Amino acid sequence: MQNSHSLKAYKFGGASVKDAAAIRNLVRVVQEQGAGSSLLIVVSAMGKTTNALEEIFQLAYAGQDYTTHVTQLTDFHRGVARELLPEQTGNVLGHTPNEPSLNQLLEQLSDRLATLTSGDFDKQYDQVVSFGELLATRIVASALKAQWLDCRHLIRTDHAWREGRVDWPTTERIIATTLPPLLTQGPIVTQGFIGGTASGLTTTLGREGSDYTAAILAYCLQAESVTIWKDVAGLLNADPKIFQNTVRYPEISYQETIEMAYYGASVIHPKTIKPLAVRQIPLYVKSFLDPTAEGTKIHDCQHGLLAPAFIRKVNQCLVSFESRDFAFISEENLEVIFGALAQARLKINLMQNSAISFSICADFSEHRLEKLLEALRDQFTIHYNTGLELYTIKNYDAASIQQLTSSRELLLEQRTRQTFQFVCRG
Repeated sequence: MQNSHSLKAYKFGGASVKDAAAIRNLVRVVQEQGAGSSLLIVVSAMGKTTNALEEIFQLAYAGQDYTTHVTQLTDFHRGVARELLPEQTGNVLGHTPNEPSLNQLLEQLSDRLATLTSGDFDKQYDQVVSFGELLATRIVASALKAQWLDCRHLIRTDHAWREGRVDWPTTERIIATTLPPLLTQGPIVTQGFIGGTASGLTTTLGREGSDYTAAILAYCLQAESVTIWKDVAGLLNADPKIFQNTVRYPEISYQETIEMAYYGASVIHPKTIKPLAVRQIPLYVKSFLDPTAEGTKIHDCQHGLLAPAFIRKVNQCLVSFESRDFAFISEENLEVIFGALAQARLKINLMQNSAISFSICADFSEHRLEKLLEALRDQFTIHYNTGLELYTIKNYDAASIQQLTSSRELLLEQRTRQTFQFVCRG
């Protein structure tokens, strides 16, 4: 296998590839910071492309006209390609038969949209929305003059659409066999967020799953490190777009980061840390705007009390189940509710029970919520609110609680030794 101590995995998110200028900056970061190392570069969709593809998919699935949106998406990617590579027409950008051109990928997207049916929503979602990463990496690989590799052939998953579960033995065998010889020939660019089934269908790993992709690849190759390049100075105690006076953590433990990610911290995908912790691979969070700055090192370490972390999750729904006959909510009731939640694939972010009711806060999905209601409305009286926000304070103190709750109407709150959470209206 490739010498693990010379291999680094870099992950660049949507903000770092949002336009031609951003991609030029990515090229500089790779050339200056990655000099002397073998590089595996994982790239997300450009800017808000995933949101645009979701909108296109929704329109196509509903049988509505989506052509204007596809034209805008196509023109955007071709325009960036032409600006970066004026000697090419934007429809080349493919070096070998195994590397489809930009035009070929756009044609494949159009074909997918034209053949949508009223069938499995999540399965078809994956086949369409995954094109954001394919298009972005085609352009970035050309700008870097690097090898382009289709991650759908590397990361093997099951059929859990939109939240593909990794088949680790198969994935490790494929990656350990395929990548080391290619890495000796120069940097590799591949997609975050996506994988593939044994039958060749595309899966996605969950929104913001490109971090997880980098961790999977690093684990399988026993890489020296993973670096996530962001538009912030490192891992902060809060999102600076929402909260003022944020604090950067110079270093933080795997365990603390896992908990922050679980509660919804936007910097790291929740599944990213485990494979890195197992192999003791450090994770760096650095700024592509200031690549020489210190950033944050996430590793196996001990540290004192950290500054309170503030985490906000939007687009939440609060669902309450009440027994119809005023009987206590029993273990049998909870078994039924949890089974329906698993079938609807609604992820619980917070839960609380009283004598005759049980409440959960979850990411809102109209499609999944309706599936849950259909399964349980005959057995329980169900009330729900949408358009809510969930706030979490990790390592809270009295001042941090007062700061967030003073002007808000709390619909539900919960406190443990280190964590304070509440649900409120958006």
